[in-house]
Amino acid sequence: MTALLRYQAALLLRSQRWLPPLLLYAGFLGVGVQAGQPVLDSLGYAAAALLPVAAWLVRVCATNAPTAARHCAAAAAGPVRAHLACVLTAVLGVVVLGAATTLLVAAVSEPYSADHRVRVPVVPAAAAGFLAALVCAFLGTAVGVLCNRPVLRSTGRAVPATALAALIVLVTGGSPAQAAVSGLVTGSLSGRVTMPFVPLAASALLAAAATAVACAVGSRRG
Repeated sequence: MTALLRYQAALLLRSQRWLPPLLLYAGFLGVGVQAGQPVLDSLGYAAAALLPVAAWLVRVCATNAPTAARHCAAAAAGPVRAHLACVLTAVLGVVVLGAATTLLVAAVSEPYSADHRVRVPVVPAAAAGFLAALVCAFLGTAVGVLCNRPVLRSTGRAVPATALAALIVLVTGGSPAQAAVSGLVTGSLSGRVTMPFVPLAASALLAAAATAVACAVGSRRG
């Protein structure tokens, strides 16, 4: 698995197909995060914007290799391990991006509540923001693996399905992502930091289940 991860990471970096989702994320942050804004609000926005980026990066990793190379990797390591390496490469990339963004947002934001009256502790706020980013990263991963190869092979279906599913997961009431982000925004009103442990556990389970389904589909079709 380590060799497969190294192969997928090298393939991703050399392809430069990670640039569009990264630029999209940077654009979101440039519009929604400004220096001096309340820290919890900014962390919530940064976490929410990570969900579609995660779904996009999963698609990039799942479709990055040429068809012949995918078949060779599946023949050598098995279709399940080959696809799992693609998903894990995307997840690791999104987690690193989320961690770096959390540190940056926490550094430039104002450590106060939304009304600028209650001081918010920076370290717990950053921890809550990173956990919320993980929630969105895992749910974006779930969307990406269910809406792309090998589940949906047609680009004409996969791309709009990924975009629509990411939007639905982000805004639907009861979604772990919506709960985690709302927890940060609501906490900003009072200056209280709440750790989104339940949404994190739910999103991790959903990502694992979605990946298992995708790997099973890939194994059957392979």
